[in-house]
Parts: sequence; structure tokens; C-alpha cells
Amino acid sequence: MVLFTLVWTLQMLLSFIQCLELRYHNSVEVEKYLTEISQNYSDFTHLYSIGKSVEGRDLWVLVLSKYPKEHRIGIPEFKYVGNMHGNEVVGRVMLLQLIDYLTQGYGSDSFVTRLLTSVRVHILPSMNPDGFEASERDCYNTVGRYNKNGQDLNRNFPDAFSGNEEQGQEVEVQAVMKWLKTEMFVLSANLHGGAVVASYPYDNSNGGSELQNDASVSPDNDVFVHLAKTYSISHARMFYGNVCNDVNFPLGFTNGFYWYALAGGMQDYNYLWGWCLEITLELSCCKFPPESELRGLWEDNRAALLAYIKQVHLGVKGQVLDANGTPALNAEVKVMGRNNLTPYRTNMNGEYYRLLLPGKYTFRVSLAGHEPLTETLSIPNGTEQFSALTHNFQLRALETPSSGSQSSVQTSLTTIVSLSKTLNPECLQGDCACNY
Repeated sequence: MVLFTLVWTLQMLLSFIQCLELRYHNSVEVEKYLTEISQNYSDFTHLYSIGKSVEGRDLWVLVLSKYPKEHRIGIPEFKYVGNMHGNEVVGRVMLLQLIDYLTQGYGSDSFVTRLLTSVRVHILPSMNPDGFEASERDCYNTVGRYNKNGQDLNRNFPDAFSGNEEQGQEVEVQAVMKWLKTEMFVLSANLHGGAVVASYPYDNSNGGSELQNDASVSPDNDVFVHLAKTYSISHARMFYGNVCNDVNFPLGFTNGFYWYALAGGMQDYNYLWGWCLEITLELSCCKFPPESELRGLWEDNRAALLAYIKQVHLGVKGQVLDANGTPALNAEVKVMGRNNLTPYRTNMNGEYYRLLLPGKYTFRVSLAGHEPLTETLSIPNGTEQFSALTHNFQLRALETPSSGSQSSVQTSLTTIVSLSKTLNPECLQGDCACNY
């Protein structure tokens, strides 16, 4: 009886810790909650900071996965980022509720358990905690939107189309840029407010070939449309397209540039420089809605947040191996017909992840000192199996000419020169230019 009471008390304590109240939590409360979660569920969570805000607040990230503390080969990395505009607060609340839902479900809910076994989920509830602390509970004003230095963080990333360089970024932006270099993220979304729509790259254009019918279209446009549509149709209302009664978005998604041009945005930077497909999710008409609306917003978004994570299993993944069978760092993995501005390259484990819709694709894999390899793969829909197709590419070393073959080449060149002079005797007198 005593043992039963102790177990029951422990379960109730954990339930209390995990059951997060649906309201707005300040930065101190968020840090306390995340710390408690990481301590009490250390088997499948891990808390770390990617840096600090201008005012010195940590940018906390919670990882949820069967393998929370380190990357495992073949397990894709996923991330959600909220509250980069400090006064757009619904995403911050949704991500905290998602943490609560996932921690409650791991080990007891089959979908959640399978999801966290197959992917490593990183959640950054607030990229702009300083802005949140300064914001006011208002639907439309901009108080708190910017960071402490008055900068819009979603206009502060280097931009491939406008020539913005990788220098002078705000500390919060620098932290995310560094984060992208330390983790090989495959899929991502950043959460905003002020509309209800899923927006996908590109956000910007320089008027080149990417500009098509007033949209800025990336080489992976079909995948981006699928990702945005997946969130929209999984959402309770987004797919209606006119939730806020101001702008109509057919089926609830849009190309970013088609909506409005934006230079220095985070989703374009993720895609172009991190090889991570990211979309922007606008989750509420009101940027800072009353707390009484949060329950309904969570119910609207819960299924969509889960369905989107699952899309990390689209396409194909694997390793590139060099001629010795060693994982190849910095090998280029190109999908023919998709001319990405920056090529997809393997990490230190020789890994690549390529989000693609089901179909047949031809790959060209190249690495210095090796013969380029071309292979065609038929790719199924891996989302239902919670795993993309796994395929390794084995490269062969370039053949180096032997001394005998070098001699043969020299003999051939001598023969060609002699034959040329025989057919054109004037060259013997130096009266013409002999091109051989």
C-alpha cells in the first residue's frame, strides 16, 4: 500500500509538471518549465541554448527524441522556431503546448512514440524573448515586434538575391545561423501571427528565372507546395483561405514573394544556405490574442503541427562512400533537373537527406578525386513508414594514367604533329600557324 501511494504521488507530480497551463508565460517561467521537463524526462529530452538575446536571455531549445543528446546516422533533424517577432505570440504558446503533448504521449501514444523514435525534434519556443517581454497585448501594433536593437529579425539574414553579406547580423540571427552549421536540419517551420496561412520560399527575387507569374519559384517548388498544403489541410480552418476576412489564400497557402516581397528572411536563408526546407506559418489573425482564445488555437493547430513533422520522411536519405568505403564529407548530391543555387552536400558522416515527392529521379553524385556517379531511383512515399527511402552511393576513384599509357599518349601526339607537317609542308618553313 505504501509503495502504491508513492508511485501514485510520483505520477501526479510528474503530471503536474508536464501539464502546462494554457496561458502566456514569461521568459523566466518558460525557462523553468523547460528545465523541469529536461530533468524529469531526460531519457528522451535534452535542453540546450543556442545563444543569448541582446538583453542576455538564453535562446532555449528543447530536443525530443529517442536519441535526444546526439545525432544518429539516418535519423533526420527537424526544428520549429517561434516568436521571432516578439509580439506575435501564438507560435510561442503552440510550441510549449506541443512539448507538453509530446512528453505526455511518448511511450503511451503509438503515433507520438513512433514519431520521436524516427526523428530528432528541436523546438525553440522564442527566438526573440526580449521583444516578447516588451510587447503589449494588442492585435495590430508593432510594440515588441523587433529585438532590443530595434531590428526586425526576419529581415536580418543574409539574402542571396539582394547581396546582403554574412556580417553585422543581430545576435539572435547569428545564433540561428550558427545553429544551422552545427545541426544538419532537413525540415523546419517558423511560427508567426497576423494572418492564417502557410507561406513558402522564395520570399525574394532579383527578377531572374525564378520569377514566374508573380511568384518567386525555387527548384523544389513542388515539395514546398506539398509542405505548405499539408499544414493547411491538416489545420482546422487554414484551408478555407479567408479566415481573417482580409486576404484570400486559395487552400490556405501561398508563395512568399507572391504575397509580398521580403529580403533577409529566415526561410530563404534556411533553404539556400542550410539545405533545410523551411516554411512560414501564420497562425492567428490577431498577433497577441486574448488568453481565452488559446485553447481553440491549440485545437486548430495540434494535428497540423504533428503532420508537418512527419513530412521529414519524404524522399531519400543515406550516405556517400568514397572509394575506400569511408563516409565522404562534402560530396555533392544533385538531383538532375533541379538547379539549386547552392548544392546539397554531405556532412561529416557522409550523410545526405533529400526531400522529394514520390517519383523517379536521377542523381549525380560527385567528390574530388572520384568518378562522378549517376543513378536513377524510384522513390516511394516514406511518411507512412516513418522513414525516407535509404540509399547509399558508392563512388570509385579516378584512374591515374600509368607510365605506359603516358608514353602511348606522347607517341600519339608526335604522330599527329608529323602527319600535320607532311600534309602541310608550308609549316616546315614557319610561314603559317599550325594548330596541333
